[in-house]
Amino acid sequence: MTTAIKPTAIVLTDGMLHTLDAKTAHGLIRGTERYNIVAVIDSVHAGKDAGEVMDGIHRNIPVVEDVEKAVAAIGDIKYCIIGLATVGGKLPVHFIPILESCIRKGISLVNGLHDFLINIPSLQSLATEYKVALIDVRKPKERKDLHFWTGEIFTVEAPIIAVIGTDCALGKRTTCRLVKQACAAEGINAQMIYTGQTGWLQGGQYGFIFDSTLNDFISGELENAIVSCSKETRADIILLEGQSALRNPSGPCGAELLVSGNAKQVILVHAPKRKYYDDIAAWGEIHSLVSEIELINLYGSTVIAVAINTEHCTAEEAIAFQKVYEFELEIPVLLPLQQGVDKIIPVIKSLIKNSK
Repeated sequence: MTTAIKPTAIVLTDGMLHTLDAKTAHGLIRGTERYNIVAVIDSVHAGKDAGEVMDGIHRNIPVVEDVEKAVAAIGDIKYCIIGLATVGGKLPVHFIPILESCIRKGISLVNGLHDFLINIPSLQSLATEYKVALIDVRKPKERKDLHFWTGEIFTVEAPIIAVIGTDCALGKRTTCRLVKQACAAEGINAQMIYTGQTGWLQGGQYGFIFDSTLNDFISGELENAIVSCSKETRADIILLEGQSALRNPSGPCGAELLVSGNAKQVILVHAPKRKYYDDIAAWGEIHSLVSEIELINLYGSTVIAVAINTEHCTAEEAIAFQKVYEFELEIPVLLPLQQGVDKIIPVIKSLIKNSK
């Protein structure tokens, strides 16, 4: 069997690669089945390795100063992907000249922000002139393509696990992918439902983009993705990528996965050193891990593992939090980036066995 060659792509983060706003870039640097990421454009971090900037791990993805240097070094580049997920989905103004340079080099643009490239006259005009594509991933579906919730979710026999967090930008998608990969290594057919633009950019086959979907159809799009995935892949287990958090006031989210998506199990991602929602004191303190687990229980779901985001933690502190939580909660506590997620595999195998 031949493997399709992935198109080459560069990722644009200019000046922001080291920030949480670049989480789309971070996901692509960690891995994507849709593109071959060959460089990151970021004038602040030029000359470094993108992986080392992100988390200290060398990934052989160079950071270059501008598009011209990328083309000179690499040659044929098919796509430039905007690597940001900014608050409100705004496109930084200083990105526009860089995107114009891409178009003049014959490079198509891929955008996951709410500011659509097709609405920017200079980009639209240049794209027409140079015959390249402007791909706005978050462009809403047509009404005819949307699904309403039907209840068919209750026919899905595979266990459904929601990976949700106590706040935004904690690594829910990354944890989801790591669990899927760990399952594959054990011969378990695990499938992931993406719910954000980065999930699609990473090659997700089943899912939808939550925050560009009309509210009336979110539950139906979620159900349709799960049911379609179940029918077409005969998955042993289905993982749902969470968005935001149940109690983040800027975008409470997660109940849909538990109720409409019928996820009876949860992997809960938590950053023990993050005090406020989105790090903004005015938005309130993040509820305790125990409180969040109790809330999830009220929805009729069970937290089967906790995954720790170790931001601002030393290695020793991360291990200490892991030990305390395991003692208090009596469930596996994962350090996904430091140790992997293999500790969840026996739990998943048990869920699959009991579902048959």
